[in-house]
Order: sequence, then structure tokens, then C-alpha cells
Amino acid sequence: MKKTVAFSKNAANVFFHILTKCNLACRHCYINPDQHGKQTLDLDTIKAWLEPFAGRGRKANVIFLGGEPTLHPDLAEAIRYARTLGYASVTVDTNGYLFNNILDKVTPREVDYFSFSLDGATAATNDRLRGTGCWQRCVEGIQAAVNKGFATSLIYTVSRANASELERMPAVLKKLGIRRFFIQVIGLRGRSAAGGLEDFAGKSPQLTQAEWLDLVPPVAEEAADIGITVTYPKVFLDPGEKFECAGLVADNYFIFPNGRVYRCPLCEDFPMHSLAFEAGRLVNAGRLNENDFFSLNIPEGCVMNRLIQPENIAYDPDGATVARVACCLLKEEIRPR
Repeated sequence: MKKTVAFSKNAANVFFHILTKCNLACRHCYINPDQHGKQTLDLDTIKAWLEPFAGRGRKANVIFLGGEPTLHPDLAEAIRYARTLGYASVTVDTNGYLFNNILDKVTPREVDYFSFSLDGATAATNDRLRGTGCWQRCVEGIQAAVNKGFATSLIYTVSRANASELERMPAVLKKLGIRRFFIQVIGLRGRSAAGGLEDFAGKSPQLTQAEWLDLVPPVAEEAADIGITVTYPKVFLDPGEKFECAGLVADNYFIFPNGRVYRCPLCEDFPMHSLAFEAGRLVNAGRLNENDFFSLNIPEGCVMNRLIQPENIAYDPDGATVARVACCLLKEEIRPR
């Protein structure tokens, strides 16, 4: 059954980039070292920055990201410390290379999911985006994690460069033993905003509303039919549907190695963060910042989308918005029947 996942007011989701270093140079990577920093956080800093969020609400979840988080030599210790703080779930987002023998240093009781990024049903498509040999290494990483008893999820970032292979993914997921499937819309951030993807005859690398709705929900239904939970962005609001901003009604934090803490991922290419770690303390950032814009009500729906990536919005000849854009953190979920 498909449902729109309501923003949780009783849980905090902490997306913690513990470094920005990566062994790959994916053409659509959203990491922006000028805005996010180039540091690799030491273990003491990671522990200190985990602490302020652990007690928010009744439940806190942490997702360790990079760059490539398994490049961090202290990732296993960071995971265990998050558990001691009471984080309800721990996820590691990885490109599949699984450095520092991470699968031998943690257990399935400590890590809820290893979440792998794969952007093609074939090596040809994936490797054109992520680099030669990445598809095979990622598949091998998934197999190694499954063999050790870890739950695995897979992230597929849809763009014009790989949309044609999304329909082939349910069979790939089944073969690999994936439990959760995240379909993402490509953000116009980082390298993709700077032209990292080819020009598709003047079109945006993002799909139109019609293209997205024709492709993504049917694939999600097919994957759910074979026992996989699928989550994907709402992207566009239904006619008459109320717009809600996660920055106002949810607890999501995107932490970067330079100490910036964002509430909205659309803002991450700019110094618009609402919070920051300074001298080890979490403090409010100076005005103006993303918090000052969350409450604005505009016809397009998401004010951050209108400010930061207006080319993402379509208008009719009279200047009215063709479709209202949903908050980028609003998700649809389809669970196996």
C-alpha cells in the first residue's frame, strides 16, 4: 500500500558527514568542499557532535555519510558511541568499497543498515556516472554485507542519464537480497549544479513531473510486489494538497565537517545554515539563514526551491505554477503487501 510518510515530530534524523574525502568522483555528487569543508573529523569531535541530537524527541536516528564514510578509520568506534548515546538506529551510506574492513569491525546488532549507492542496472550506465569498475565493486560489497548478516538498502538517484534503466532495478534488487530501495531525484547541487552531467538537448537532468510519475511509482509498486520496501520523494503535491516544510515540523539535521548544520538539503551549496558547531558547542547561525525562509508561503510551494533552483519550476502562459513542488524531504512509501 502506498502512503505519504508524514513528517515525524517525535524523532530526530541526523545526517552526519564525518568527512568529505572520497575514493570516487561521481559526476552528480552533491558534496561541495568549498561549502562543506575538506576536514576528516577526529573521533572526539564526532562524539561531541553526536551528543546534542541524541536526546531530541523520543527517537533519534543517525546516518553516517561522507564523502565515503568507510574511509574514516574510526567509523566503527563512532557507530558504537552512537549506540551508547541511545540512537535508535544507525545507518552507513556507502559506495560499496567498504574500506578499513568495516564489515569485520561492526555487527548487525550495531548497524541497522548498510545503504549502498548504485545508479544503473548495468555497469555501463552506473560506471559512466560513478567511475570504471564501481558497479562490480558495489555489487561485491552488497554480497559481502548480506553474507555477514547485515541488512542492506540501495539508493538509486534518478536523472536523465539513468532513468531508462530504473525499470530493470527490481530484478537486480531481488538478486542481491536488498531489503529497502530508495529512489532519489537528482538534486541540482554540487557537481550536478555545476554541469557535472551532460546537457540533455537543453533539458534539465531532472525528469519532468509527467516523466517522474510515469516511471517511478510503477517501479516502486513492482519492487514492493517482490517484498522490498520502497521510499521515494513526493516531488510534486497533489491538487489541493497543503504544502508543509520539514524545517518547521520535523527534526532533520545535515552536519558537515566544517561545523555547518543545515535543516534543508537544498541550502547546502550556500552559507545559509541555521546552526553551527563553534568551539564544540551547537549554536544558532547569524541571520539571514534558512530558518528565516521556511515559514514563507508562496504559490510554488517550497520557497527554498524557488530561491535556489528556480529552473526546476514550470509555469503556464499566464504565469501560474503548473505543479506545486513538495518539500524535498516529504516521501512516499510502499511496503510489501
